[in-house]
Amino acid sequence: MSRSLKKFLIWLSVIIILLILFLFTGPFYVVNEGSQVVVTRFRTIVSTHTEAGLYIKIPFLDQVTTYPKMLLSIDGDAQRIPTKEKQYIVVDTTARWKITDPEKFYQSFQTLDNSYNKLSSIIDTATRTIITQNRLSEIVRSSNIINEIKTEEAVAQDVDNEEIGVLVNGEANNEIVSKGRDQLCKEMTVEANKLTPEYGIQVIDIVPRQIKYSDELTESVYSRMIKDRNQVAQAFRSYGEGQKASWLGKLESEKRAISSEAYRKAEEIKGQADAQAAAIYSDAYNKDPEFFNFWKSMESYKETLKGYDALYSTSMDYFDYLYSADGKR
Repeated sequence: MSRSLKKFLIWLSVIIILLILFLFTGPFYVVNEGSQVVVTRFRTIVSTHTEAGLYIKIPFLDQVTTYPKMLLSIDGDAQRIPTKEKQYIVVDTTARWKITDPEKFYQSFQTLDNSYNKLSSIIDTATRTIITQNRLSEIVRSSNIINEIKTEEAVAQDVDNEEIGVLVNGEANNEIVSKGRDQLCKEMTVEANKLTPEYGIQVIDIVPRQIKYSDELTESVYSRMIKDRNQVAQAFRSYGEGQKASWLGKLESEKRAISSEAYRKAEEIKGQADAQAAAIYSDAYNKDPEFFNFWKSMESYKETLKGYDALYSTSMDYFDYLYSADGKR
């Protein structure tokens, strides 16, 4: 073997060994789908990659920090916030966000865990700013549908429905919602995104998970609800009393009408009966006037003498039938 060939083989072996050592030190790294990386050298950013693929780095010198590219979520802290009317509510929010600039994010936080405190503070600040500028109704309601729903508490379906509706809703004054909770959530997101670009972050949306009344506001709401229900109950009572008076008036009127008609018919029947009795008496008298007089006298005695124990004078013609031997006058 010639000297030149031997020298070539030695160099080739050295190159192969160095190449193997280089490969063992991990000069390649993979950026997966849904990930993005920041490459630093001596804590200085040398490159960023947001597209999936195979990349190369300088072993031992370059450090690769991976961040998620997909949407992330963070829950804000429950905080007690005054509304525009100075009514306190407790708001608990959640938000979706993503890293839009890994270089700025690394410069600001380096790790995800370090970013949560700052992002939570930004979300809480945006939430407080928007809520304090708006009325309670704008925060708890999303539309004016409550103002469009007709009352279902009236039991009648005709004109009475309108009457009870006036009584029940006469003093109702539901506020008109011009924005609503959905619009306020968008405003919170816009407010938060005023502060996040310098950190390489974009807030996608902020949504209240829970809105609770404070203790003093809760008591006030309950008191108002009780007052409203009492008002509705009183309205139904008033309506019921009015209906009762109306029906009693109709009943009394119908009673008088029925009584009047019954009296008229009774008098008419009595008149007909008296006429028939007079006709019967007249026929009976014409058939046997003597017997008719006798019978009428007996009936008269029965009525007039039953209250007397003794009679001391019988000289009048009234008692002729009592003292006649043959029962005649």
